[in-house]
Amino acid sequence: MLVRACLFSTLVIVAAGCQAPAPEAPALPDPEIVAGWRMVDLSHGYGGGTLYWPTDTRGFELNTLAEGETPAGFFYTAKEFASAEHGGTHLDAPYHFAEGQVDVAGIPLARLILPGVVVDVSAGADEDPDYRVSAADIEGWESRNGRIPPGVAVLFRTGWASRWPDALAYLGDDTPGDASNLHFPGLGADAMRVLVERDVGLVGIDTASTDYGPSTDFIVHQIGAAAGIPNLENLADLSALPETGFLLAALPMKIEGGSGAPVRAVALIPPD
Repeated sequence: MLVRACLFSTLVIVAAGCQAPAPEAPALPDPEIVAGWRMVDLSHGYGGGTLYWPTDTRGFELNTLAEGETPAGFFYTAKEFASAEHGGTHLDAPYHFAEGQVDVAGIPLARLILPGVVVDVSAGADEDPDYRVSAADIEGWESRNGRIPPGVAVLFRTGWASRWPDALAYLGDDTPGDASNLHFPGLGADAMRVLVERDVGLVGIDTASTDYGPSTDFIVHQIGAAAGIPNLENLADLSALPETGFLLAALPMKIEGGSGAPVRAVALIPPD
């Protein structure tokens, strides 16, 4: 864009002869830049098979208010939906586990559109369904890519997205209303403390919670929320993403006072 701006200024000078140069035209974004990037949808759809935390037995509801041809002769559809905040691919606001922290509507956009990195812990998760990401996992990523910079989204790939939407395989238990016997990977407290130290902007995972299934104190949520870090949970397949070098956009429904919200998360990967 700098080249284009300079070229524009040069043309102005030539056209004006000996006159004083006109003010430089502002550099405008080039749509072709992003249009050439590959986009990866990281969200599960909402429907009858959407998984929610087991204590939410209502699930997702979509009701038809109108559908069909109107008396005026044109087609018209309108529906209403109902959903808990914490089901499907969704965002946790810091307010979810920290009194006085920001709600969904108050999360800064810089924490929702930001550079992303992926830490792959699928090998450990394959061996242990209750695997907890450790500080050593993060340090291993940093040994290959350098220290995680401030303000990025750190996404953890366990491979659990391939189990969606089988509740028993994904959650470890499919008993309605009972969350006492869950088994799936999450983060360990030491890993979350490292991420807080790195001042990351967002944390995401392809399981039902950033805390592992058997957790009863949700310490990872507590640590991150106290630091103002939102979470993404139930992300879809992360295998198409590079370890680093992509942009993440994860915009939730802007619910005032909300502790969480459905989100459409998309990764934008520049050409090689």
